[in-house]
Amino acid sequence: MELGNISQPAYGPGPKAPGSSTPGLVGMVHGFLQLVQPNDLPIGGCTAVGGAGNELLLYELGFLVCMAIGLLFIILVPLVGCCFCCCRC
Repeated sequence: MELGNISQPAYGPGPKAPGSSTPGLVGMVHGFLQLVQPNDLPIGGCTAVGGAGNELLLYELGFLVCMAIGLLFIILVPLVGCCFCCCRC
């Protein structure tokens, strides 16, 4: 097994979708992940000082938007359901 250059690793494209008996579901999941997080991981990650906060924020922006929409639904759906149940006009 050859390790290559450990101090300067070379990253390739992302992993391929595994073979599955449900290719439609696998395609839908990979499409959602590409929609939520289209950007590559910033080089340097959390160790870089200075602009690393902005890069990581842009990297995680899709997940933050999905989390905000999810929290909105968690709060609004029971509230609207309670209004429909209590105020049947």
